[in-house]
Amino acid sequence: MSARWFRSFALNVILLLHFALVSVSQDMHIDSLDPTTLRFSTYNLRYDSMPDNITVSESISALGNPLTQETFLGLSGEQPWSTRRLRVAEHLLSEGIVIAGFQEALVRQVTDLAELFGDDWGWIGVGRDDGVEAGEYSPLFYKKSAVKLLSNDTFWLSLTPFEPSKYPGAGSFRLCTAAHFSLTTGAQTKFTVLNTHLDDQSDMQRQVGASLILTRARYEAVQSRSPVFVSGDFNSPSTGNSSGAYNIITGASAPVAINATFAAKYNVGNQLRDFKMLDFRGQAPRQSVSNNFATYTGFNGPSDTSVWERIDFIFGGNNLGWTSEAYKVGSSLSDDGTLASDHRPVFADVAI
Repeated sequence: MSARWFRSFALNVILLLHFALVSVSQDMHIDSLDPTTLRFSTYNLRYDSMPDNITVSESISALGNPLTQETFLGLSGEQPWSTRRLRVAEHLLSEGIVIAGFQEALVRQVTDLAELFGDDWGWIGVGRDDGVEAGEYSPLFYKKSAVKLLSNDTFWLSLTPFEPSKYPGAGSFRLCTAAHFSLTTGAQTKFTVLNTHLDDQSDMQRQVGASLILTRARYEAVQSRSPVFVSGDFNSPSTGNSSGAYNIITGASAPVAINATFAAKYNVGNQLRDFKMLDFRGQAPRQSVSNNFATYTGFNGPSDTSVWERIDFIFGGNNLGWTSEAYKVGSSLSDDGTLASDHRPVFADVAI
């Protein structure tokens, strides 16, 4: 055996090992070139429980003189959506968001925000009760100059996820809005967003919902080889007796049984077996995480913290392709005492 043949053989083996290692590396995570930072938000709006006929333009016309001081904390308790909607839109737009997931939005609230956000914004979503307009939406709003919507769909968090349906024992119909996007600039990186609102009454529904979402998120991570994000109100804190859904989505607990047809449709075999979602609050640099912790505060005002808890989240898949740069829980309270919602908005700056 010649020395030349041996050197050639050794070189080929080294090259094969190199490409094999690259392939394994790419299967475990995605490398992002020329990352672009996007600001995500999730916000439970509190449904329109005091409907009226006041239009958006009428609310704007009724605004007072901005140079006049209002009575500090002069208002208390829940205010009508026609009062709250301007606070919601102003706050979110001033934060420079690109993707916004909402919960508890009735059709009027969706169309009001679409009007207030303007023409550079698109949205997707359906009413949870009939798959059209009835009931609450979990819509996704997106800034069209920054991202392009590629496709979207909806599935229900129940025993029959492909049709409008309610899990036995749950308080309400629950769904997940799924969307594929790409950046409009640079490498036009693709990514997936899943936005949801789990049940407030049934812990089992929350666990089934989290298991369905995790199954779909893993499928998207494998099929698209791109970043996957989950946002929403989980009605499940990260610790305690009601933390089952959070533990499932973050990989601390095993998923529960789900609809067999759904499981088969989104089956990826042994690929990304350890896939889970990572909580952005724990992924951002510590100095870039806000002091506000609770995302649900109720309408009782800042002096009553008895119901405060963190149940609204933004997650990123551990297949990566993203970097969490900052995380913030905003405020829903204005100087005059108006609470824009009984939840606070959550923001995450993500480089992809």
